Amino acid sequence: MEKAHIAAKEPAQVDLEVGKTYAWCACGLSGNQPYCDGSHSKGDFKPTVFKAEKSESVWLCQCKQTGGSPYCDGTHKGL
Repeated sequence: MEKAHIAAKEPAQVDLEVGKTYAWCACGLSGNQPYCDGSHSKGDFKPTVFKAEKSESVWLCQCKQTGGSPYCDGTHKGL
């Protein structure tokens, strides 16, 4: 499988709402980063869908190379 497109070399800080479902862009092509907008439809990538367990502010990966998707693990610092 090919590597995802690097949307940005820094994470996006977002506020999650408890119980809400989110779709994190895994391909890097979405125009609505860090969320999926369906741009992956022509490739092998699928979004990471997750439900917020609590309301909180988190850092979501935008380099798409993280080992802990959808959350940033600092991988972007080495790109």
